[in-house]
Amino acid sequence: MRGEDPFDEGAGGLLRQPKAVWATAGASVVAFMGIGLVDPILPSIAKGLAATPSQVSLLFTSYFLITAVAMLLTGWVSSRIGGRKTLLVGLALVVVFAALSGTSSSVGELVGFRAGWGLGNALFVSTALAVIVGAAAGGSAAAILLYESALGLGMACGPLLGAVLGDASWRYPFFGTAALMAIGFVCVTAFLKEQPRPAHRTSLLDPVKALGHGGLASAAAAAFFYNYAFFTVLAFTPFVLNMTPYRSGAVFCAWGLLLAVFSVLVAPRLQRRFGSLRVLGGSLVLLAADLLVLGYGNHTAAVAGTIVSGAFIGLNNTVFTELALGVSDAPRPVASAGYNFVRWFAAAAAPFLAPKIEEWSDVHIPFVIAALAAVVGAAIVGVRRGALSHEAEEARPAHATEDGVAVFAD
Repeated sequence: MRGEDPFDEGAGGLLRQPKAVWATAGASVVAFMGIGLVDPILPSIAKGLAATPSQVSLLFTSYFLITAVAMLLTGWVSSRIGGRKTLLVGLALVVVFAALSGTSSSVGELVGFRAGWGLGNALFVSTALAVIVGAAAGGSAAAILLYESALGLGMACGPLLGAVLGDASWRYPFFGTAALMAIGFVCVTAFLKEQPRPAHRTSLLDPVKALGHGGLASAAAAAFFYNYAFFTVLAFTPFVLNMTPYRSGAVFCAWGLLLAVFSVLVAPRLQRRFGSLRVLGGSLVLLAADLLVLGYGNHTAAVAGTIVSGAFIGLNNTVFTELALGVSDAPRPVASAGYNFVRWFAAAAAPFLAPKIEEWSDVHIPFVIAALAAVVGAAIVGVRRGALSHEAEEARPAHATEDGVAVFAD
């Protein structure tokens, strides 16, 4: 893939893709928007439902806890009913539970509905890349770039949508997401044909067994600690910044744009020059330093630290995805499911623990813990360099996929 030019205007160029690819990519944008949608309205939700920050943060915890467990199910489902039907089931679940989220009368109801939303999102995003690559015209480079661009665009636009609609009511962003995903459901139904089913069905335990490979286990462990740091920024920082929905949305939009640029454009160039493991280790250390600035700086420094963290998160997302896809000798869908099963538990833990740690100590300590987590991730990469170096140095095609299941590339 690295030898392909995704911007080539030939049959497989970036802009010359079938309607099925654009429909799936567009739905992917909305799916990723759902992750950061609640960021700018977290304080508003807390006020509207008379909830504490730690209670509201469970919106992320329930979402990602279900996502983690669902990673064991996505390959099993997709290998039996096919990629198109898996996408449609995921989209339908998101439509239903996003709409129900907007009707919540208590934080408990909202947390429960977000869990159902997480199941739908897991089914959709874990299959979307495979479907895009399978339906793409020409080479896979342009299709993969579209997927990564959809990820970054969704992460950037989610906070904006949350801010614009949430300024009137915290309920409106949920209804807006349900409407957009319903449009995505119609587009995928109309334009996407069923993809070939894999030759072999995936069992529920295959992803867990794949973690017996030392390289994959090392990548998953490092990503676990990295994701704790990542989601401390995403879920806890809005309470620290304490800004209006519009201003908070603007901050996280800038954060998402940096994430997209560094993930799609900057990371591959740095990898070619310095090697994947050096880029990953350095980026994790820099993220740790940025978290300390975010935690101990004044308000202006906290805003700047939040935005800048998007650059390091974008770099880490790209390199970790490549490691997970190539370091193991297990089939890629199986390896990616095992990897995601481990790392998404950290995404569930951080939003819950960060406000609790603040309650037990002060506002600085959650960022210290997150910085230490990033350093631990870097240490694992350094200590386990031998197990990880095969994929990092030989550069197996980035974000490749097979058998109808792809890595959920953050």
